[in-house]
Amino acid sequence: MTCIIGIKGNGKVIIGGDTQASGGYEATARLDEKVFIRHDFIIGFTSSYRMGQLLQYVVEFPEQPKGMGDFEYMVVHFIEAIRTTFKEYGYTKIDSNREDGGCFLVGYRGELYTIYGDFQVEHPRDGFTAVGSGEEYAKGAMQALRHLPPKKRVKESLKISAKFNVGVGAPYTIMEL
Repeated sequence: MTCIIGIKGNGKVIIGGDTQASGGYEATARLDEKVFIRHDFIIGFTSSYRMGQLLQYVVEFPEQPKGMGDFEYMVVHFIEAIRTTFKEYGYTKIDSNREDGGCFLVGYRGELYTIYGDFQVEHPRDGFTAVGSGEEYAKGAMQALRHLPPKKRVKESLKISAKFNVGVGAPYTIMEL
């Protein structure tokens, strides 16, 4: 349960997220945040803290081959590095020969991407998106608050998501790359 929001503009990506971990009737604010910068990537995750830890500390992101477009790189090389690491460290769920990872946002070279549990890569047309249990509230708030500067828009959208979704809670982490 969480809310991660991403927005792109002016060659930068901003990702913000809550710090609450929740399950059932319990909620804990954690120090290991769901948003971080690693190498050329800004990442905000939902699904599992274990997945986030692998993304932050273990995955070896390969260099992008010369002449290859960013989206193709994300689909081919970035995802393969993640799939390999998730399998190696026992995180990937495999059922009927189908892999399932987790959901997270990635900013790379000024573009925003969503990675879903089946490892598909989405490049959102609107220039912003959200994932997690507070996703719908966050997307509505981002659209309604489009007149605000990007960082403020993300922060206010996180607050709105937390007001209406018990799985989302302060404090918030907002980073830019």
